[in-house]
Amino acid sequence: MSSKVLGNQGELLARNYLKEIGYAILEMNFRFKMGEIDLIAQDGQTVCFIEVKTRKSLAQGSPFEAVHAWKVRKLSRMAVLYLKLKYRSLEIPSRFDVIAITYGRDGAPRIEHLKNAFDSAF
Repeated sequence: MSSKVLGNQGELLARNYLKEIGYAILEMNFRFKMGEIDLIAQDGQTVCFIEVKTRKSLAQGSPFEAVHAWKVRKLSRMAVLYLKLKYRSLEIPSRFDVIAITYGRDGAPRIEHLKNAFDSAF
């Protein structure tokens, strides 16, 4: 399975998981010139910017470890742009979550959701 297919599959699993726990999905693969936000969802009154990382195994480390400082800065900038474009305000409650999906030896996905995974880099 290619990394693109694996990533797309992981994002669909993450979306379905979020819907099951009561989140409203606002955007999938929201693109800006500088990159993409995997998922944007609403949890109560909070807008959540969600990075999804999917791995076939833990051989190359945890998916959480793949969210480096440069990715945090990039997501922070994109979140500011999104809030300005959609809400015309930065006063909207928001947070950054990471969803890690790892496939076990049996082929079943394991979903881990880290809420408020990091603070904005601004």
